[in-house]
Amino acid sequence: MIEFIGQWSHALAAILFGALALWQVRRAPDDVRGRMLLLAALATAYWALVIAIRGHETQAAQLAEHLRNLGWIGFMYALWRQGGGEQRAVTVVALYGVLLMVIVGEAGVDLLPPLVAGSPRLAQIVFLSSMVLHMTVAVGALVLVHNLYTAATPDGRVAIRLPMIGLAAMWTYDLNLYTISYLARGWSYELFALRGVALSIIAPIFGLAAMRTQNWSIRLSRTVAFQSLSLVAIGGYLVVMVVVTSALELIGGDYARLVQVCFVFGASVAALVLLPSSTFRAWFRVKVSKHLFQHRYDYRAEWLRFTETLGRPGAEAMPLDARVVQAVADITESPGGLLLIPDASGALVAHARWNWVEIDPPAFAASAATASFFKTTGRVVELDELRAVSNSHANEEIRLIPEWIMGDPNAWAIVPLVHFDRLAGVVLLERPAISRTLDWEDFDLLRVVGRQVASYLSEARGQEALSEVQRFDEFNRRFAFIMHDIKNLVSQLSLVTRNAERHADNPEFRADMIATLKSSTARMNDLLARLSQHNKGKTEDPGAIEAGGVVTRVAAAKRTVHPVIVGGQTKLLVIADAARLEQALLHLVQNAIEASPASEPVSINISLRGDDVAIEVVDRGTGMSAAFIREKLFKPFTSTKAGGYGIGAYEAHALIVAMGGRIEVASRQGEGSQFSIILPFASEANRILLHPEAQAA
Repeated sequence: MIEFIGQWSHALAAILFGALALWQVRRAPDDVRGRMLLLAALATAYWALVIAIRGHETQAAQLAEHLRNLGWIGFMYALWRQGGGEQRAVTVVALYGVLLMVIVGEAGVDLLPPLVAGSPRLAQIVFLSSMVLHMTVAVGALVLVHNLYTAATPDGRVAIRLPMIGLAAMWTYDLNLYTISYLARGWSYELFALRGVALSIIAPIFGLAAMRTQNWSIRLSRTVAFQSLSLVAIGGYLVVMVVVTSALELIGGDYARLVQVCFVFGASVAALVLLPSSTFRAWFRVKVSKHLFQHRYDYRAEWLRFTETLGRPGAEAMPLDARVVQAVADITESPGGLLLIPDASGALVAHARWNWVEIDPPAFAASAATASFFKTTGRVVELDELRAVSNSHANEEIRLIPEWIMGDPNAWAIVPLVHFDRLAGVVLLERPAISRTLDWEDFDLLRVVGRQVASYLSEARGQEALSEVQRFDEFNRRFAFIMHDIKNLVSQLSLVTRNAERHADNPEFRADMIATLKSSTARMNDLLARLSQHNKGKTEDPGAIEAGGVVTRVAAAKRTVHPVIVGGQTKLLVIADAARLEQALLHLVQNAIEASPASEPVSINISLRGDDVAIEVVDRGTGMSAAFIREKLFKPFTSTKAGGYGIGAYEAHALIVAMGGRIEVASRQGEGSQFSIILPFASEANRILLHPEAQAA
């Protein structure tokens, strides 16, 4: 039954692939992809027909399988070539060349069974070697399928999905088939028979895929090349291991088993030593980039990594200066670096480092002449080149490079960071694991990266300078308010001094004078605290406070210099911060006193206005015009008083607005002014205060 299924399923697969080939002939394909699909379909049909007629164990069937594999591998290669991959043909030829060599070796091994038919042990060795090579081909082909699919353009990936699925299914089945045969030390006839069924199912997939050949497009990336070469190298390593151990077993002798064990152990140790080694990986990347690619760098990948390093967010990220060094060092795979920046005199000083702890730069890392050289030329300096030459031009440059840099063998290159005509700094790079000579591509990329990094540093320095200006602005604003308060205190103390000459013998006056001095001293200490750079200006959140208490304190402080009358509903509670409300009232009352004649008292009245509380400061002074109130009153540095700072009303307005209130002004010139502080009414507390019977109820 198994033999029947195997024979007729392979015959069906031959018919289906033959029909696919015939359809391609009728389409008369005029491109390489169509012709390679035709050849691959013919090779597959021939292979399936040979198995159906003569069986899978014959040499003809095995050689036909090699033709089938070559056909489909050639088809994938044609897809890549037509997809615009000519610029990296060397890489692709290398990848396909390795797999082609394995297929040729596999074909050679498949010709050996008649020659070793008289020796069961040799026949077994040849069989196992053939299975290993079949597995290697299947693995290598699957690697190419995966990498070529991932390298396809987004539009082309949709078009090539069906053929890639078909090829992946075919070689996955082969891999399992030969793996089981290798482990079983013999043919797995059931799986060989069912392979025809699998091919019959896969054939229609290729038929559907052939309808999309016009959109197939594959471009091999640098990452794909590294992955492919790595996997091919691993496969080659396994093949060498199997071939050598099989050869040692073939040679035989008393020490054959010992030699096999030693070889496997030595090869494993070598792999464990080389593969984790950063030096070996760096050497591998350098050699691959040098011999398989037109350009040393994958510029898209390098730029993405560069921007990711510089723009890395988060509190745990390194400072920008250290990230600058890392971003430049990663370009050439340098393990560390040092950032030197110009100081006020123009000399270069060490500012930041990344991973390079051994180097110990002096306090003044380089002279102003060195900084001027890098600013003027913008040249990337390769230190090994300077150490090796002795011409006059080089000697001049050597004199500009500090001795501590020239004398350190790990110092490898200097990259200037020039932003327009200003030197933002230079980056000194540590020698990479695989030292090499910089070429034109290195110089061009490092020069561009240096300019980009310089712009980042310049922008950061500009932000720092702006932040300092903002801090100075905040300091000046705070100082302006304090100067206004000091002026008020000086006026108050001057009046006390003048009155002391006439009323020094009056005990009541002395008591008021002492109270005034204590109050003034306390306010001066508060002003000094507000002026301090450690004062963050933090205020309490507004809460329910008694308006009358604040008003009473302000009136008591000002009565020593001018009559102040308090009236209205002093028990009302308002939503405010007591300190800020008192500060605002002091400004408004002081302005009212300065605007009023000595005989006219200033009144402070507290009243309820709907859902708000109004604290009114009323004077009978000179008054203000409507235009002044509208355009200048609450702006700093404008005042109607000679010698006034124009700060009091501005700060009072800012304080009240910050608490969620407002200031209303009514004034007539020659009649006086009324400033009304409107604050939210502490409704629940005031309801109980105004209607105690509600609380009792």
